[in-house]
Amino acid sequence: MSALSHLYSKTCVAAAMLCVSFAGSAADFQASLPERLSKVKAGNQQVVLLGNKLSTGDTAPAFKVVDASFKTVALADYRGKTVLISVVPSIDTGVCSLQTKRFNSEVANLPDNVVLLTISTDLPFAQKRYCQQEQIDNVVVLSDAVWRDFGSNYGLLIKDMGLLTRAVLIIDRKGKLAYQQLVPELAQEPDYAAALNALQQLMPKS
Repeated sequence: MSALSHLYSKTCVAAAMLCVSFAGSAADFQASLPERLSKVKAGNQQVVLLGNKLSTGDTAPAFKVVDASFKTVALADYRGKTVLISVVPSIDTGVCSLQTKRFNSEVANLPDNVVLLTISTDLPFAQKRYCQQEQIDNVVVLSDAVWRDFGSNYGLLIKDMGLLTRAVLIIDRKGKLAYQQLVPELAQEPDYAAALNALQQLMPKS
């Protein structure tokens, strides 16, 4: 086995152990979170969301997620920028893939001080494979699989599923939650026009 292959194998094992460790304490973690019956539906059933419910105008809570290399990425890394977050339940599924591709295509139309993130609870390996296969190279794809920190801090974690509800959030340059769209049906795409219009309203007027 080459040194590179050995290093990759060790990384995979360490990452898997980290996720297994989290899974073992997930029930206790979720039990400690506030929950609410939301207006979001999965089919005909309303979804219970876990975590802190936020309102537009609130200070955006800090969060940490991981990238494809399991490196920690925090909201603070984008301080001073406008951040659009596309939230999907599972990136390599039909509607989530359409959502990710749509926002990936929009990056070219936006100024440099705007960052587009996609966050799901998929493992980083799965996200990386999907992005390579579908040529997703403009949005930053991040995983909430390790700590569920983003989902719990933003009230987007679906109870008993371990997935994030479909949503689009915009955090302005001052760190305020400027826009929040929770898609009312998990199987539907977001209202892209509404989200992108809200983003344009935050851009400095020339």
